[in-house]
Amino acid sequence: MRVVRVLSDGDCRYGLADEATVTLISEEPFAAWEPEGTLALRGAELLTPVVPTKIVCVGLNYMAHARELGMPIPDEPVIFLKPPTAVTSPEAEIKIPSEIGRVDYEAELAVVIGRRTHRARPEEARLNVLGYTCANDITAREVQRRDGQWTRAKSYDGFCPLGPWVETDVDPEDLLVECLVNGEVRQAGRTSDMIFDTFELISFISQVMTLVPGDVVLTGTPAGIGPLSPGDDVEVRIESVGVLKNHVV
Repeated sequence: MRVVRVLSDGDCRYGLADEATVTLISEEPFAAWEPEGTLALRGAELLTPVVPTKIVCVGLNYMAHARELGMPIPDEPVIFLKPPTAVTSPEAEIKIPSEIGRVDYEAELAVVIGRRTHRARPEEARLNVLGYTCANDITAREVQRRDGQWTRAKSYDGFCPLGPWVETDVDPEDLLVECLVNGEVRQAGRTSDMIFDTFELISFISQVMTLVPGDVVLTGTPAGIGPLSPGDDVEVRIESVGVLKNHVV
């Protein structure tokens, strides 16, 4: 099942998408809902598939990425936050402020939480997932180096494209994650290369902060990070999940 948010008659609505249509639903997908009509998927304006209260991100969670940076393998997940205002929609423009220097793409599998999750074991965390979507953890690399930590570099408006939908029926353990810039593959890694798997991450995070329905966990990026420039078209492709496309200005 693909959960979407669309603009319908001026309202933001949740729906369930197939290859051709969107069935609008009466409530958020985390609650009981009823179907309320359909519209064509083609031409529908897709919004970010959820509205998170927080985006919890994980650094250095792929073996190959840690090696390319010359960083030691972490003993436990390295987590940080992106603000909700960083989220932007599929097909939206990624706007790079002129004064911040180099900005990088980072393709990531994003997990969408479906139930309140507090101090959960990994096997419990699995049951609390609504589904998965594509994310691009846009990063102001020079700002990150100057600051020596990640908050400002990761938090500019629009620096967290999400979408195009939440795929609920997929196993996250061994998916191909790719980033393409202007049609050229720049990143290609499998989630089986993660140091900490999806449900270990959710469990770890939930020991620190309660995750609520709609919250998003970014699970880390594979090797191959690199810069974006105005005029670039960037795509995050995740096997069995979808394709997230954005244009850089």
